[in-house]
Amino acid sequence: MPYEPVIGLEVHAQLKTRTKIFCGCSTAFGAGPNTQVCPVCLGMPGVLPVLNRKVVDFALRMALATGCTISRQSRFARKNYFYPDLPKGYQISQYELPIATGGRINIAAGGRSRTIGITRIHMEEDAGKLSHAANRPVSLVDLNRTGVPLIEIVSEPDLRSPEQAGAYLRKLRAIVRYLGICDGNLEEGSFRCDANVSVRPAGQPALGTRTELKNLNSFRFVEKAIAFEIDRQIALITEGGQVVQETRLWDADNNRTVAMRGKEQAHDYRYFPDPDLLPLVIDEDWIAAVQRDLPELPDAKKQRFVADYGLPAYDADILIGSAELADYFEACLKVFAQPKAVSNWIMGPLLGVLNATGRSLDQLPIPPAHLGRLLAMVDEGTISAKMAKTVFDDMAASGKDPQSLVAEKGLAQVSDAATLESAVAAVLAENPKEVADYRAGKTKLIGFFVGQVMRKTKGQANPQVVNDLLTKKL
Repeated sequence: MPYEPVIGLEVHAQLKTRTKIFCGCSTAFGAGPNTQVCPVCLGMPGVLPVLNRKVVDFALRMALATGCTISRQSRFARKNYFYPDLPKGYQISQYELPIATGGRINIAAGGRSRTIGITRIHMEEDAGKLSHAANRPVSLVDLNRTGVPLIEIVSEPDLRSPEQAGAYLRKLRAIVRYLGICDGNLEEGSFRCDANVSVRPAGQPALGTRTELKNLNSFRFVEKAIAFEIDRQIALITEGGQVVQETRLWDADNNRTVAMRGKEQAHDYRYFPDPDLLPLVIDEDWIAAVQRDLPELPDAKKQRFVADYGLPAYDADILIGSAELADYFEACLKVFAQPKAVSNWIMGPLLGVLNATGRSLDQLPIPPAHLGRLLAMVDEGTISAKMAKTVFDDMAASGKDPQSLVAEKGLAQVSDAATLESAVAAVLAENPKEVADYRAGKTKLIGFFVGQVMRKTKGQANPQVVNDLLTKKL
């Protein structure tokens, strides 16, 4: 019997506020353990939380960007559970009345488009962090992260493959980064994902028993963990077993999921409205102000790049992968207004250098104006395309502008026919057999002669001028 996977994702995005959601402690990453805490985030008796307005602004941005319905009144609730990294014994979250519901985003995977529904977006505070000693039964508690603001984005169970799940996550990450509300850093935990996975006979409307997957800190691990879990559940059912509702961890070392604990239900957390926080009321003026401040989002930018610049959809998809890369592309066009040529260099040499060195775009010492000027020099015939790659590598290493590097190293292309005639004559004199073969009809040898002249001139000859001279003399 063929089975169909059903996948839903719960994504936690850490918001880029300077202070925590209910107190004034810093949210900066990397501080010493337990140095960014206060009586409020530590849950000391008698303290009262005060909501950070910027957190609400950021949640509204995400709600509007994903087409959600915004609740004019929402409430915070206490999610009760006991764990060493939760000093209050409860987490302040939203339950029955979240800030936003009913959104959607469009993804492309496997050559097909699909709309994925968003069940809800709600605000909550993060818990602390436990570090487990490798060689002794000791866990260390760091509460710096306690109270850091999050939004949780819960999808509908609309995903049907690991590839779709990966595409959805990448799209969601691009949106939060475009909005400027989250840095999307999976390694530092500021963008985290739990996956709910079940299988059912193809065509059956009822959902199967789901498992929750945790410890997914990269797109690759998300896709691998979901693929493994789908295969595990199908094998279990086929062999006459039953899937147990539980939480499972992804074991990246052994490429498998392992059981962690039974999956809690909502009633296990004994949610109730937080008595220390008033209902959150959002008026139309607030929503309108946030709407006016929204940037151009990935889908709209892609459509514009294709329509205005004539780029293939493939190029546009890569360029809009981050707002920084899209801005870099458009800044290059202000210096060299040939979109496809600029796109080719960004997707090729530029991204190649970033991938090889592990640097981000803001760490590359090649401003857009320098790349634009380099491409203009190729177009003007000042340097050859092959020489431009050498200049580009030197720019990436030194940060110097292309004009300076070409002048320093004497890399300017030679286009003067009189200057190149001696090199052409020398190549023809050195290769009499090939000259005879060419004149006997093997005209494809022209490429051989051009290559010899380029070698003799150390790549500085203008290939078109060389080709014309050779054709004339042959």
